[in-house]
Amino acid sequence: MSLQSASRALTRPSTLRTTRLATQCLTSPFTAQSRAFSRVTPSSQRVTAPTTSSPSQRRWASTTNKAEALSKTPLYEAHQTAGAKMAPFAGFAMPLEYPGQSHQESHHWTRNNASLFDVSHMVQHRLSGPLAETLLMTVTPSSIDALAPQTSSLSVLLNENGGIVDDTVITRTGPDSFYFVTNAGCRDGDLAFFRAAIDKLLDGRAAEGQIKWETLDHNGLLALQGPKAAEVLQSLVADGEDLSTLYFGQIRQVRLRLGSELSAPLLVSRTGYTGEDGFEISIPATDAESSRQASTAIANLLLGDGSVVRWAGLAARDSLRLEAGMCLYGHDINETTTPAMGGLGWVVGKARRAPDAAGPKFNGQSAVLAHLEKPGSMPERRVGFLVDKGPVAREGAPILDVESGETIGKITSGCPSPSLGGQNIAMGMIKTGSHKRGTKVAIKVRSKTVKAEVTKLPFIESHFHRPS
Repeated sequence: MSLQSASRALTRPSTLRTTRLATQCLTSPFTAQSRAFSRVTPSSQRVTAPTTSSPSQRRWASTTNKAEALSKTPLYEAHQTAGAKMAPFAGFAMPLEYPGQSHQESHHWTRNNASLFDVSHMVQHRLSGPLAETLLMTVTPSSIDALAPQTSSLSVLLNENGGIVDDTVITRTGPDSFYFVTNAGCRDGDLAFFRAAIDKLLDGRAAEGQIKWETLDHNGLLALQGPKAAEVLQSLVADGEDLSTLYFGQIRQVRLRLGSELSAPLLVSRTGYTGEDGFEISIPATDAESSRQASTAIANLLLGDGSVVRWAGLAARDSLRLEAGMCLYGHDINETTTPAMGGLGWVVGKARRAPDAAGPKFNGQSAVLAHLEKPGSMPERRVGFLVDKGPVAREGAPILDVESGETIGKITSGCPSPSLGGQNIAMGMIKTGSHKRGTKVAIKVRSKTVKAEVTKLPFIESHFHRPS
């Protein structure tokens, strides 16, 4: 599911604001697993969270013989048939680009038409039971109790220090049931995190039937993004469904027409990771082969003859989300970043900002609230940069004070912006006090120094479908 301008657009649980941060995390291999918790796991079987390592690089080198060691989405064969250049990402072989369309062309196609992204590497979860809401209120700072049925909220999972373990989009599907999506690269750590949180919550309670959690490992997940996404999907839905009343941050069960047949009910969310209007479509399946068949059929249906919808890969996805000011987990934010430091203070529910607020306390509450109450106490914070012409400021590049030459931060993401005519843009963490809009800085890019200016996020206007 993803973080900033969709950020500003996502549900603060009573208001619609959703985007996912499809954002990715520290890379780790995918291991299919499903767990249903209705009792406390014996301590001898508990899984502890792995030691945190430094954020991995994106590792977008083309894969050849190494591809066999990587996990594959249900659409891997479809990508190969389409001639995609594959790359390792979050333990998966993922499409980087497709033939006949450069990265920039694919980016512009998404902004002007519609593109289809395979995001099946993301981890889809289902959580239910009388204690499901309490669990989510404990591990996130959001007002999940105020989340209306069939609506979503972008949120973050927090550790005991208030640092971000992962970003997620949480959807209430019923009074005591939720669907949420987390990042593929964080899978092992997230599973350990939830096991520990459930064990702690159930400790000393009568556990039977209180909470059930499972990962939907065979479900496919597609993102249809762009200004023409709605008209394409509307032309394919059955049963007279009107998608114009499905607003940003809402979900609906939808069937599509597959020739003379109908698809299984699909969970369609009006959300995305590009800053454009769009949908994420969860495709149910019970095993790998049925997932491959169902995901391929839905993808082919959405692509049609290719005149409106085209495949898009990681390269376009990264520049699209950066223009939209959205975080990539493990790069722009990590376990040492509190929501306020990451520019995500709005995910903290208003009703949860008082130390004595009703309901369960959330992880790291004192640290999170301290940064919201006294922003000057934050050591650093995430901001955007407009970078002068010259070499691109990439992840890890030091940010320097223009007068003293002191290092005051580092770049976390950067690229030339296709939508801004190649203007170099970047996000980074910068020392508090140097974060104000208009502040001039220097960025060291290899042996050169380029000038930059702190600017607001997002870099471009977002186009989310909301009630008029």
